[in-house]
Amino acid sequence: MKQKTTIYACALLLTFMGLFSTVMAQNKTVTGKVTDAKTNAGIEGAMVKAKKATATATTGADGSFSIVVPEATTSLMVQIKGYDNQTLAIGANNEVMVALESNAASASNNDVVVIGYGSARKKDLTGAVGSVGAKDFNRGVVTSPDQLIQGKVAGVQVITNSGAPGAAVTVRIRGASSIRGGNSPLFVVDGVILDSRSSKPGLNVSDLNNSPEGNPLNFLNPDDIASMDVLKDASAAAIYGSRGANGVVIITTKKGSNGAPKLDFGFSYGVSSIAKRLKVLTGAEYRAALTAYGQPLTNDKGANVDAFDEITRVAPTSKINVAFSSGNENAKTRISLSVLDQQGFIDKTSFKKYTAGLNSSYKFLESKKLGVDFNVITSQTDENIAPITNDGGAKGSLIGMALQWNPTKPFRNATTGALNIDIGGDQINPVAMIDAYNDRNKTTAVVASIAPSYKITKDLEYKVLLSVNYNASVRKSFVRNTINLDGIQRTASDLNGVASIGNGELLTKQVTHTLSYNKSLTSKVALNAVAGYEFQRYDFNGSATSAKDFENYGDIPYYNYMQFSNPAKRTFTSFAEPTVDLQSYFARGIFNIDGKYSITGTVRADGSSKFGANNKYGFFPSIAGAWNIGNEKFFKVKSLSNFKLRASYGITGNQEFPAGASRGLYSFGQNSIQQFSFGNPDLKWESTNTANFGIDGTIANKINFNIDIFSRVTNDLIFPVELADPVPAGSAVTWKNIPGKIKNSGVEINLNGNVVRKKDFTLDLGVNVTFLKNKLTDFLYEIRTGAVGGQGLSGAFAQLLKNDQPLNVFYLKKYQGIDKASGIANYQDGDAKFFVGSPNPTMLLGININASYKALTFACNFNGAFGHMIYNNTANATVSLNNLKSDRNVAKSLIGTGTGETLANPTSASTRYLEKGDYVKLGNATLSYSLGPIKKIAKSANVFITGQNLFVITKYTGFDPEVNTNKGIGNIPSFGMEYTPYPAARIINFGVNFSF
Repeated sequence: MKQKTTIYACALLLTFMGLFSTVMAQNKTVTGKVTDAKTNAGIEGAMVKAKKATATATTGADGSFSIVVPEATTSLMVQIKGYDNQTLAIGANNEVMVALESNAASASNNDVVVIGYGSARKKDLTGAVGSVGAKDFNRGVVTSPDQLIQGKVAGVQVITNSGAPGAAVTVRIRGASSIRGGNSPLFVVDGVILDSRSSKPGLNVSDLNNSPEGNPLNFLNPDDIASMDVLKDASAAAIYGSRGANGVVIITTKKGSNGAPKLDFGFSYGVSSIAKRLKVLTGAEYRAALTAYGQPLTNDKGANVDAFDEITRVAPTSKINVAFSSGNENAKTRISLSVLDQQGFIDKTSFKKYTAGLNSSYKFLESKKLGVDFNVITSQTDENIAPITNDGGAKGSLIGMALQWNPTKPFRNATTGALNIDIGGDQINPVAMIDAYNDRNKTTAVVASIAPSYKITKDLEYKVLLSVNYNASVRKSFVRNTINLDGIQRTASDLNGVASIGNGELLTKQVTHTLSYNKSLTSKVALNAVAGYEFQRYDFNGSATSAKDFENYGDIPYYNYMQFSNPAKRTFTSFAEPTVDLQSYFARGIFNIDGKYSITGTVRADGSSKFGANNKYGFFPSIAGAWNIGNEKFFKVKSLSNFKLRASYGITGNQEFPAGASRGLYSFGQNSIQQFSFGNPDLKWESTNTANFGIDGTIANKINFNIDIFSRVTNDLIFPVELADPVPAGSAVTWKNIPGKIKNSGVEINLNGNVVRKKDFTLDLGVNVTFLKNKLTDFLYEIRTGAVGGQGLSGAFAQLLKNDQPLNVFYLKKYQGIDKASGIANYQDGDAKFFVGSPNPTMLLGININASYKALTFACNFNGAFGHMIYNNTANATVSLNNLKSDRNVAKSLIGTGTGETLANPTSASTRYLEKGDYVKLGNATLSYSLGPIKKIAKSANVFITGQNLFVITKYTGFDPEVNTNKGIGNIPSFGMEYTPYPAARIINFGVNFSF
């Protein structure tokens, strides 16, 4: 028995070894390289696979790959978007060398686009979606992802609000659709829906007032982003329901890929400087002006100084980026680290960002049906902030102080070297302001998710996404008692000086269940469907402590010894917004019939604690269809392919109003509590009805085009309405859905073409143009906004929300020149006001050029806007002619103009300072050179130089026509106003990238 057992064991072992040998003999390893047929450069990210084999491989940075396939395999298929698919025979040495031909039609038709809770082939899309991949992003020093697509997508306006490092960005998709602040799109990162708010605490300093808001997207590292998809119409965005009215931007981060481990390293160094300086009088010109206008020569202080020279510098910027990726068909991982150190060109300003990311994907079980995705993004930003504010008073903020500084007045005492400070006066020495002001904000952000999935069948998959989005900021600031700001400068009776510490904390939790089904139902009918349930919870709270009256102990910040301040001048504040819960059910189905017809139906139901008790749920449906005429037998136009007609209609929503508004809100004072808004059980979301008609196609296999015509109407506008008397003391408003409609309509044209395709030279050109119309109708109110700030302008405003006018229409006195006899300004009909223009562009433009010659590549991006007006509050309030009589500087353009204006002409808000905002800007340009593989060192290397904000063509006389200072009144946002912002920066950046 024992002998038989041994024989059986040996036989079993031999059988197993034979089977193992057979299996091993059935496989082989194939290596090769994928290149561009025109440039011979390696193509990264191409997928290599064999028919009826599960194994796939992805090419590395130099185009090389390695794949294990069955022994009987004789050919491999290679594919990547933008190139024709190719199938090539495997050579005798198990090698494959593939040269791919670029194909505009292939790129257009077979792109996979992320559309929310799933993806679809571009040829199956029925909605208006703009997609930008990493290779087409704007280059250079970019602190947030919204800047990557400026000028890249038709219908999308991206405005960098100021030149400050890490500054907030205004993004509008197809115009504004709300009279309040909720005009920004919804941002989604790898399925995680972001909170649109920033945890950065606000700061209000005596005389300076409120500082600009932070950018909630600063936590992302742009080098980690693989693509950005913009959902513009209801067919695309309705699946996001009550948050989709302003469009949706889906950000997909880079993942690990099949193949050998890869290490990418990048380093860049650059310098930034002010892009444009406003021309004010020099010392000599100021002296001449004093004489010409009969001013006391005592205002001539004898020096020749330049305030902007004193407060600005050529500032360095550096970035290090490292990413490691590896994987096979069962496990993929990517790890990234980056450090950005951007010094601002204004002294004592900077923005540092540290990011780390982990993205992993695994498959389990013998069937590989169980999968788990992990994604973690962490960052910390550290800002040093300048004393530049949105609404500085009569003394202005730093930029206004520098513009107004008397150029004959020295900044320091020639004998002692001490800063000259006008004790008790209104003149603020900008150098002393920078010295006295200290403001630092640190923000820590974590976005983490885990997403298990299970393939129930090969066509049906269940997935659950669990995520946490945490964002916390600590802002510490102090202003030394040496500076002559009201309530801050040291006096005989008080030490003064001020310090504050503020904290903000945002937390979002999300659970999303989806069931996806993708199957060919018949030989001619395919279905791509998803259904799901989602729950989100939002929490936002914060606190602040401030104090006054400090002794100076060297360089120690006041906030480090606030306990030594005057107890009577300490304040403590805190807030906690009501928790917001959002429960949603959604479904979408895309039918493709015979490759000719596509039908998309979407519905979402949102239940929100923000809504009133009588409107807890909102329903957001859409329907869309597409006809691929190019696939019809009767279509015989050989020069036109992928020709498709699209049409869609749907409803999306906007719930950007304060949490708890439907139930009533309270505020707590130091020793009191009061209700400042009453609840409204009928309060509901704003709803936007969108109709879209589109045409797509490819001309001569070279030029892709997309044309969209859209109409968008927003109803049920949300607004805080004052209550009629009598009302309880301290109560003022209730939030209501008020009568009115915001109508946006327009046409988008997008062209992308391979202009030249030769062996050593290629030229690609992309142009997108958008024509927009905007009007507020059926509106029963007149609401002011656009506060005009500065000395002598208290209570002035420039914009109005008014029926049958564009949103934020300018409403001003009409300037008719200077009266020759009196030297005083004339205005039409005295002080009457008129509707005089819109801040909303009627045309947006983007031009993108990419050219290569052998290993040399040049890429540039132009963006522009036309048909709108900008209010130059800087010129109005800061450098007017009457400054001469108050020992302040003046705009050079006002001297010797022959207008006869006198110094007695009062400052007034009028069309004198309303200017055309038309511009075209070379946003960025990059020249790069591929060094190719470096033997025994790197698989590939690339060097580059990038310029940003290189020039702008405009007649606007302010700092930059791409500006949006928040001059809102009562939380009603303004648009298209400039008031002494941090000027735009011009950046030159050098760098190198290696792949190992």
